[in-house]
Amino acid sequence: MIGDTGGEQTFGRTMTAVPALEAALELPPVTAQGFGVAAAVIAGGVLLAWVLRRGLRVLLLWRGRSPSSADVFARLVGWVTIVLAVLAALTIMFPSVKPVDVLGGVGVVSIAAGIAFQTVLGNMFAGIVILARDRYRVGDQISVQEQRGTVVDMRLTSTSIRTFDGRLVLIPNALLHSQVVTVQTGFEHIRTTVGLDLDDATDLDLACDAARRAMARLPEVLDEPAPQALLVAVGLATVHLELRFWSGATQLETREAQHAVIRRVVADFRQCGVALGSDILLVDASPRLLGALADRAHPGFSAGA
Repeated sequence: MIGDTGGEQTFGRTMTAVPALEAALELPPVTAQGFGVAAAVIAGGVLLAWVLRRGLRVLLLWRGRSPSSADVFARLVGWVTIVLAVLAALTIMFPSVKPVDVLGGVGVVSIAAGIAFQTVLGNMFAGIVILARDRYRVGDQISVQEQRGTVVDMRLTSTSIRTFDGRLVLIPNALLHSQVVTVQTGFEHIRTTVGLDLDDATDLDLACDAARRAMARLPEVLDEPAPQALLVAVGLATVHLELRFWSGATQLETREAQHAVIRRVVADFRQCGVALGSDILLVDASPRLLGALADRAHPGFSAGA
C-alpha cells in the first residue's frame, strides 16, 4: 500500500509538470500586427544597411582608402545591420523570445561554425586585417614566396594576382598575413643593380667613369639619385663592377632600364677600350706540362716516349 501511494504521488507530479512544460515551450501565436511590425523592421534594416553601405564607402574613399577596402568594409557593415534587423524582428514576432536568448543562440552557432570552418574564418579575419592596414591595393605589384605579379582583386578570403607571365593565382589571405610580402610598387622608384666583370689589367677608373656617363645619358635612368659604378670584389683575373641606378617601380620599367643600361655600358666600354673579363684561365699546354700530367696519371710513362 505504501508503494502504491508513492507511485501515485510521483505520477501525479509528472502529470502536473507536463502542462507546465508545454506552456513554457509553447510559442505565442503570430498576430498580424506583430508580423507587420517585424516586416517593417526588416525592411527598415535593409534600407538602413543600403544607406550605411553607400555612405561608408564614400567616407572611406574620401579618407584615402582603396576601393577594395571600402567595398569590403561597407558590405560588412551592411550585412551586420541586416542581421541585427532580423534578430529584432524575431523578438517582435515572438515576445517570449528574449534578445539575450537570441544572442546566446547566435553565440552557440558561431562557436560551431568556427570549429567547422576555422580555415575559412582564418582567411576572413586575415583579409579584414590586410584591408584595414591598406599596405597594398589593386594594381600594386607584389611578391610572396614563389609568386610575383600584379594584384587584380582583393576579397575577404583571398587575393588574386596576375603573374608577370599572365597566369591568375589565388592566394589565401592567411598566407599573405603570415608570410613576408614584398610590395614592388610601394614607392614610386626602386634601385636596380647590374654586375659586370672587368679584366684586372684594364683601367678601372676609366671603366667607372665611362659607366657613370653612359647611365646618366639614358632616359630610363633617374638623375636623382645619381647612378653609381662601384668596384665591389676581386676575382682570379677580374674585378667585379656593380652598376646601381634608379628607375620606375614597375616590373616593365625596371626591365627596360636594365636592358638599356647593359646595352649602353657595354657599347661604351668597347669604344673606350675597356675589356670585360672572365675568371676562366687559358693555360698553354707545353711539352713540359703534358709530361707532368702524364707522369701523374700513369707513373713511369713519359710524354716523349
